[in-house]
Amino acid sequence: MAPQQRLDERAPVFVISVAAELSGMHPQTLRQYDRLGLVSPQRTSGRGRRYSARDVANLREVQRLSQEEGINLAGIKRILELQDEVGALQEQLDRVSEALAAMTPSDRRRVFSADRTGEVSALRRGERPGRRQSGALVLWRPPRRGGGA
Repeated sequence: MAPQQRLDERAPVFVISVAAELSGMHPQTLRQYDRLGLVSPQRTSGRGRRYSARDVANLREVQRLSQEEGINLAGIKRILELQDEVGALQEQLDRVSEALAAMTPSDRRRVFSADRTGEVSALRRGERPGRRQSGALVLWRPPRRGGGA
């Protein structure tokens, strides 16, 4: 049995009539949204529109925001732009976090802790924040195992 291949959600695979049917809209509405820059599908060499699964999801979101939330098209366009920006920043953060984790030995990684007042402290794994004494943070360390002095 061949392994299942996952469809890339950004692959431009749907012609406008299929995308319209999948999104529950009229093809003319999709053309209008393309002109407004709300959902811009990729184009074939003959200038035909090709929608991805992500485009269809965005079309459904446009419809939901418009009909259920009463948001105008300019507001919806800004929301979609911000969602794309947040997604790109999340991907970048994930890559940076992975790179940082790969560069830092596990025994040197830091953990952050906040006390009742909201004061944040950076600790090493295994350390626990102690109580504040005269403004200074005292760290509590677990006793060493193995009978060392």
